[in-house]
Amino acid sequence: MNKIIPFILLSILFSSCTQEKENIKVDSEDLHVVVDKVTQIMIHDIFSPPVASRIFAYPNVAGYEIIAQVNPEYQSLAGQVNELTPVPVIDTASGVNPKLAAIIAHMDISKALIFSEDKFEVLQDSLYEKWSSTNKEEFEISKTYGLKVSEHIKEWMSKDNYSQTRTMPKFTVNTDDTSRWQPTPPAYMDGIEPHWNKIRPFFLDSAAQYKPLPPPPFSMEKDSDFYKELQEVYDISNEITANGDDSEEVEIAKFWDCNPYVSVTRGHLMFATKKITPGAHWIGITKIASRKMNSDFDDTLFAYTKTSMAIADAFISCWDEKYRSKLIRPETLINAHIDDSWKPILQTPPFPEYTSGHSVVSGAAGTILTDIFGDNFNFVDDTEVPYGLPTRTFKSFNKAADEAAISRMYGGIHYRAAVEVGVGQGRKIGTLLLDKVQMRKDKLASN
Repeated sequence: MNKIIPFILLSILFSSCTQEKENIKVDSEDLHVVVDKVTQIMIHDIFSPPVASRIFAYPNVAGYEIIAQVNPEYQSLAGQVNELTPVPVIDTASGVNPKLAAIIAHMDISKALIFSEDKFEVLQDSLYEKWSSTNKEEFEISKTYGLKVSEHIKEWMSKDNYSQTRTMPKFTVNTDDTSRWQPTPPAYMDGIEPHWNKIRPFFLDSAAQYKPLPPPPFSMEKDSDFYKELQEVYDISNEITANGDDSEEVEIAKFWDCNPYVSVTRGHLMFATKKITPGAHWIGITKIASRKMNSDFDDTLFAYTKTSMAIADAFISCWDEKYRSKLIRPETLINAHIDDSWKPILQTPPFPEYTSGHSVVSGAAGTILTDIFGDNFNFVDDTEVPYGLPTRTFKSFNKAADEAAISRMYGGIHYRAAVEVGVGQGRKIGTLLLDKVQMRKDKLASN
């Protein structure tokens, strides 16, 4: 009998140990996979660049607000970002896994913002099954809290005027005004998002806070500044394509195209090619930098959040100017006054010219990423490889931003003023985010 008792006790102890579930581990790669999936679906659904920037930003903020409660390095955005109030308080004693709750909130908002929810649910369901099978109790507790935070962010999101802008009037084409933007070939699409300046910014005081200087006065006099910029677009295009499409400038133009509206005509059939938006390209660069630095989940989410907010407000600021100046594109004027057979290297996107959206967004994103990862950060940009383009190597984020900006002139879709003023406009926006919104507590202490 005495020999049996120790055996029974040992059996009970072993049984209780085997019943313990391991904790669910969520890492930065899980977050990259989720963000990549959202990007792929946005390409499929053909979201405009401004709308895509909104889709990136809100899920990141939701996840970040959870992590900021438990990571002593980070500061909540509540009270710093426009109209954001504190999310429900996390109860760590209840067994909530903060990283798990953060990525669940991220996914829930992402799914609410895209059209093809079924495509996203394939990934979501597979992750839910993996996590639930690892530790069902931890998963359910964390999911409940993550969705509670998601609902809080959705309520805040619902008041940013996006829904109201869906029913506002289209941009009016007026061909009597020769300086005013007109739809361009081959699809002759309406001007997209003419009311995007009515979207609530994340940290800008208003869409017009960094209202740029107006473009050179419109004039078709050959000695005017405007006409000289028009002629420059035409001359550069001819020069860099003189020996075919193999020049460095043409490669740069194509690498930074990022136009989700490119239409291809074959016979009587017109279809769209799949491309990422400018914001998605910089989100991809954020992933590249985070991986190179082996950033953990929290630091990766921080980088995505800060960069995506800068991109979102950059689009609001840029679109405010686009539909203020309503400037005509080079293609329209060159075909009418210089060369009726000329075509830009890149297909002209469907909205007014000034300022250059990619320039503004690149200036803002480059400023934020430089602050996070440092200047002279060498990286290989493979963001465009899935879309048939080679990699490019950059010595810094700012150099990449400068190249993205000048690519618009090489591509024949922007004048010089839109590029140079645009990248400066973006850098002002990025700098404002750094000065106004304190996300890291060490930076807060140093100030």
